[in-house]
Amino acid sequence: MHAGFGVLLMRLNFDRTRVLFFTGKGGVGKTSLACATGVNLADAGRRVLLVSTDPASNLDEVLNIPLSSNPTAVPGANGLFALNIDPEAAARAYRDRVVGPVRGVLPAAVVARMEEELSGACTTEIAAFDEFTRLLADPSTTPDFDHVIFDTAPTGHTLRLLSLPSAWEGFLATNTSGTSCLGPLTGLQEQRVVYQASLATLADAALTTVVLVARPDTAALTEAERTRGELADLGITNLHLVVNGTFVAHGPGDPIAAALEQRGVEAMASMPAGLRAISQSEVPLRPWAPLGVAYVRALLDGDQAMALTEPLSGGRASNGASSFTTLVNGLARTGRGVILTMGKGGVGKTTIAAALAAELARRGFPVHLTTTDPAAHVAAAMGDAVPGVRVSRIDAVYETAAYADEVLSAAAGLDDRARALLEEDLRSPCTEEVAVFRAFARAVGEGEHGFVVVDTAPTGHTLLLLDAAQAYHRQVERTQGTLPEHVRLLLPRLRDPEFARVVLVTLAEATPVHEAMALQDDLRRAGITPFAWVVNQSFAVVDTSDPVLRARGGREARFLEEVSQRFAGPVAVTPWVPIRPVGQSGLRAFIDASVSAAPGARVSSN
Repeated sequence: MHAGFGVLLMRLNFDRTRVLFFTGKGGVGKTSLACATGVNLADAGRRVLLVSTDPASNLDEVLNIPLSSNPTAVPGANGLFALNIDPEAAARAYRDRVVGPVRGVLPAAVVARMEEELSGACTTEIAAFDEFTRLLADPSTTPDFDHVIFDTAPTGHTLRLLSLPSAWEGFLATNTSGTSCLGPLTGLQEQRVVYQASLATLADAALTTVVLVARPDTAALTEAERTRGELADLGITNLHLVVNGTFVAHGPGDPIAAALEQRGVEAMASMPAGLRAISQSEVPLRPWAPLGVAYVRALLDGDQAMALTEPLSGGRASNGASSFTTLVNGLARTGRGVILTMGKGGVGKTTIAAALAAELARRGFPVHLTTTDPAAHVAAAMGDAVPGVRVSRIDAVYETAAYADEVLSAAAGLDDRARALLEEDLRSPCTEEVAVFRAFARAVGEGEHGFVVVDTAPTGHTLLLLDAAQAYHRQVERTQGTLPEHVRLLLPRLRDPEFARVVLVTLAEATPVHEAMALQDDLRRAGITPFAWVVNQSFAVVDTSDPVLRARGGREARFLEEVSQRFAGPVAVTPWVPIRPVGQSGLRAFIDASVSAAPGARVSSN
């Protein structure tokens, strides 16, 4: 057994509550910190269950062990167990619970229709949420554990999950038909108590600590403040802020290191007042990746961190890399279409989307930049107005209200009872999924007349959105009977390589690269072939003497090589830039630096 808590963990007092709930913007290090907390608690003799609610979970990679939906012991951390909530497996189990009792009782055609109704993204989401609430609110499901740690999906998706209990509570309280887009409501009625208990558990400071994770970055801290406010609206105020990856330059004379340190200092100085008022801690930027139990353990312990080293690669970043100019030239060739930036949260999808929009507009093309991300940062990325670029966001609240109004207007001839049932159906939280999907399809359709650049939500939520086509079709059949053209043409458009181009964005790190590769495989199975990769914020292609940054740059070569071997199309490497890539001047500096980051730039090494 190791000697007690990690240094930081001891200061955080994370051992005082049974439940720890990690949330925050994508890419801020929630999984690493959740794992480090679990390892250090286990080292102190506690029995710990680590649970991922992220549809694109990377617990397996961080802990270097294959996981399933059942608790698996983590080698090297006696007392630590981990599991992934598998949304698809949860959905299958949910369908079996709903449909199983009527098999052989109802006609086969009726059973088949029920199964079809339960095949959409909304069912997947609520089924996964059922598993989460069961583990959170019912201690009898985890009686052998002293602590249960939840590693959640990126903020927007997590907040949607947390708001589901109140959304379904309102729907169930007014529903009279006994059915919904999830089939019979019997199962949901039985879950009401569990849903209420889940929010009560999260809000109880004696039971739960909600850990907001952010980077020393203005956008990440702004997102954390938004999350703090929305959690407060749900009655959850037992929060602790961890700022992960703080950096201090190792000596003067390195402009890259100085700029990185200064950016963090400025972000922390301008931290929103709401965040500043809650307890907080900092975790320094480490020169090594927190992969494997030894590195994860040391993340919260400075003494162990100093003792760790790992072999670094020299050589060139990627001899087959393309320049940013080559990437834009390929995208501009058709003069129209939709460009979708996709990847793990926190890799810079929004920056790349904004840069592509700005450069296409500079070349004279009309551009619409929009986002499907509930956290919606495209307006902040563009900063001041960029000539030729129209910026918008798909607002779930607005789209849901507009969709409901449209459906009710089309149903003006219904009698009072039929209209009441329709209004009831539209109050279902599933309606939001349908409305957002419709808006996404409409935005894609605008690519017929110019360029549409879509900054998508983090991977898991994006895949749920793409999976929503069948759910939308069923909803329209129930309410309107016909499909709008932009919806009917959505999948053919996304599968047309001359119209839709997917740009996969990653960092040169294990988890973002491997998650993007898994996304690439998922897209190909759906008939969508990615157009290009962008390896963003690379320290391998910048000139720095700082030992931490050189070590991080040296680690990148293996991942750059892995990307080039797995993908035959363009792979652009963009550097970490001293000027924040926001607004016209910031985006221009980012584009210029990306153009000058020539293919084959030398990887820094010790």
